[in-house]
This record gives sequence, structure tokens and C-alpha cells, in this order.
Amino acid sequence: MRFDAISVIPQVFDGYLGASILGRAAARGIYEFHAHDLRDWTHDRHRTVDDAPFGGGQGMLMKPEPIYEAVEAVSSMASPRPHVVFFSPCGTPFDQGVARRLAGMGRICFVCGRYEGMDERVYQLADEVLSLGDFVLTGGELAALAVTDAVVRLLPGALGDEMSAQDESFSDGLLEYAQYTRPASFRGMDVPAVLLSGDHGAVDRWRRTSSLERTAALRPDLLGDVDLSSDELALVDAILHNRETGEGAPA
Repeated sequence: MRFDAISVIPQVFDGYLGASILGRAAARGIYEFHAHDLRDWTHDRHRTVDDAPFGGGQGMLMKPEPIYEAVEAVSSMASPRPHVVFFSPCGTPFDQGVARRLAGMGRICFVCGRYEGMDERVYQLADEVLSLGDFVLTGGELAALAVTDAVVRLLPGALGDEMSAQDESFSDGLLEYAQYTRPASFRGMDVPAVLLSGDHGAVDRWRRTSSLERTAALRPDLLGDVDLSSDELALVDAILHNRETGEGAPA
């Protein structure tokens, strides 16, 4: 899979993408990432990519001409044509479902904003506009890195253990279950006995229950899209009831 990113500071991608899982996945040819300097598509001696907004206001906006030229040029550099992604608070919330969908595409091109935003006309180039949340970043590079990380982890071979991605949070719509490692007892806190039992069926049941409890307590908004058994529904209802009344967790 190929990623392209158009940015006024393309060098920021190098360190993160070259490390750990992403670095190893790139070395194995699972994906490739190409960062492009937006200023390469300017035509004045100052390599200007921004200008003052019409109507006044604070800050500067990114000009449409370099962005149009950059997207058109980068799109022609390889096949297939990229799925062009912009970032904006107005965009679709990015989640694991979006990551899975993007992982099925052969090529993605991120357009990374800076300053106070972009000329509205550039969004005509977008196949998709994404938002990472209700907060403001200095630039779109960090958002592009986050999406790349989430997508690459889903590509075959990226994690080595193919079950790793299946067990992570949101893989089945729920938060991931609680996890423990050695020592079995630490400062009076003991690992649940079932995890030491060697009974794989019991461990699987405990993990499912742990995921349900965590999701119901911390992210109940996720439960609407999860297929639950009658027993699981009863457990979730009890947790939500106790959460509303301030009671403890159900026995």
C-alpha cells in the first residue's frame, strides 16, 4: 500500500515512520510512504503557500493554487489514483471502522493543513474529509501520522502476529479486556485467578466479560453496534444502571 502526504514541513514524518512496527513494516515492503513539500508547487521566489483571508480576520489561509497543483502532480506519480484525504473539524470522525475501510485501499494521499486553515475551494479535491476529534492541532501532519499508524497495523504482516489486531480495542466494537503480566501479585494487587488457570475457555469468557464491563462503564456509546447475547445484555444493563445510580459494579 502507498501513502503520500503533501505538507509544508514534510520532514516531520521521518522519525516516527522509521521506528518500531511502522519502520519494520516499511522495510518489509508492506507499505511505502512518500512526503512531498507543498512549496515545490509554488511559483514565486518566496515559495508562498499562504495569504490573508478575504473579509479580514486573524491569521493566514493556505492558498488554493499550490494545493491543486500538488494533488494533481502527486496523483499522477503512481497507480492507482490515490484516495485524497483532508483533515478538518467538519470532517467525518475517524474511528477503527474508517481505518479498516482505508486499509482496503491501494493508495491514500493526505493533504496536511497549516496556519488558520485552507481556502474552502481546495476541499473540492477531497474524496474524504476526516476529523480526529473535537480539538485543534497546529497542522495536519500529526493527524496523517495517526491515520497511517492505525491503517498500517491492519495490513497483512504488519504486526507479525495476525491475531494481534483482532484482539485490540474496537476490533469487535468493544474496548479491549484488561491485561496482566508477571508478577502475579504486586503490592497487594493480584492477577485474576482465571488467567492463571490454564483453562482457555474460561479465559476467553473472562476476557469477553472484561471487555463488556469496560465498554459499558467507559464507552457505553459503542454498545449500540455490538451483537450481544441475552446474558451479556443483562450484564450491560446492570452496569449502566449502577453507573447511573452510583452503585458499585454488579456481582
